[in-house]
Amino acid sequence: MDKLVEGFRAFREGYYKQHEAMLRELATKGQHPRALFIACSDARMEPAIIFGTAPGDIFMVRNVANLVPPYAPDGDYHSTSAALEFAVQVLKVKQIIVMGHALCGGMAALLRETPVPGVADDFIGAWMRIAKPARERALALAKGDMKLAQTLVEKEGLKVSLANLLTFPWIKSRVDIGEIAIHALYFDLETVTLYRLHYDGEFRPV
Repeated sequence: MDKLVEGFRAFREGYYKQHEAMLRELATKGQHPRALFIACSDARMEPAIIFGTAPGDIFMVRNVANLVPPYAPDGDYHSTSAALEFAVQVLKVKQIIVMGHALCGGMAALLRETPVPGVADDFIGAWMRIAKPARERALALAKGDMKLAQTLVEKEGLKVSLANLLTFPWIKSRVDIGEIAIHALYFDLETVTLYRLHYDGEFRPV
């Protein structure tokens, strides 16, 4: 906590003073982000730093393995779906970006069908089942090469999330008329390479 408090004080005396007008405007006029960003909770991933965005630019959602669940308005608890609803229907974002990454622990656990070490698995296993189709495709394509399968399941998981986005009727209708565009990005931490999913289903470096 001491380190965090020191960081806040440095922010207040440095960044805040340099950008006070912008931050005060955000406080008084509200947020109008250009995009909704769904990224992994992995501490090594910080989209704001990677993409150089400023406060107010993106509406950020982070969860284990950057997954989008299918549309399921069943009255249960749905954090990611609630964020989608707010960003699309209230904030009127024009872009939805799902970003995955290499060395994803959640995807590794899914691939091997083993619990994440050290956890009770009350929630993670069920959450990761969203990406089960990605596991099946990755294993079929990798043909026994587990290192390749890890990369493939991370990328195939992004395709599952894009497909799940389109199960939300108020996203699909806006995509169909061109009000919203959806994208998938994949970041390789080891090579510092960013890949973008193209319409032919291939990821290519940007």
